[in-house]
Amino acid sequence: MVYKKVSVISHHKEEVMNKSGLIEELSRKENLTEKKAIDLVNLVFKGFTDELRKNGRIEIRGFGSFVVRKYDAYTGRNPKTGKSIKVSPKRLPFFKVGKELKERVDGKKKR
Repeated sequence: MVYKKVSVISHHKEEVMNKSGLIEELSRKENLTEKKAIDLVNLVFKGFTDELRKNGRIEIRGFGSFVVRKYDAYTGRNPKTGKSIKVSPKRLPFFKVGKELKERVDGKKKR
């Protein structure tokens, strides 16, 4: 399986950490083969997905938590045609950033 890095252009070119970047870093920093790093990342993602499907909560201290939010059905509007459409109820994952991560990103806390 081949992964490619994606760049985002705003005021300047930035590199985005995506799944392949995570696999590369894990492989390099932990001296793992690419296959082992891929398996490890996929295992973590699968565990997260399985837990959220069961309406579970994932909490990683100092980083944040993932929960599932439920949304009721509602009548929306098709932006192209303006016609009313019925939107089915849905469950979506939601991430709440932890205090420590918030402080690190803001530069208020050192590693």
